[in-house]
Amino acid sequence: MESTRQKKVARLIQKELADIFIKKGNELAHGKLISITKVRVSPDLSFAKVFISIFPAAGQDDILKSIEEHNSRIRFDLGHKIRSQLRIVPEIAFHIDDSLDYIDKIDKLLKS
Repeated sequence: MESTRQKKVARLIQKELADIFIKKGNELAHGKLISITKVRVSPDLSFAKVFISIFPAAGQDDILKSIEEHNSRIRFDLGHKIRSQLRIVPEIAFHIDDSLDYIDKIDKLLKS
């Protein structure tokens, strides 16, 4: 169960990463929309698991690789944004959130 502090830090990271991806998302994935769907933070606030959704979904693996290659730069930018709120910038691991694909698949099955 997440503590109140974990939830606050997760919301802060989600908001700031969304801002980073709005400004620099075109460098990472030209012509794609990257959104941060959920952030989970470890109890010691040193690790953040970030779930992203990419639209359109074609080529998600390539975009995830590109984001992982730029992980240090993204973490650096995040550190500049949250340096007054957190002492340590957490390590970031990006994962694809496939819940929208799952919902779409269920919807297609129900319609057929």
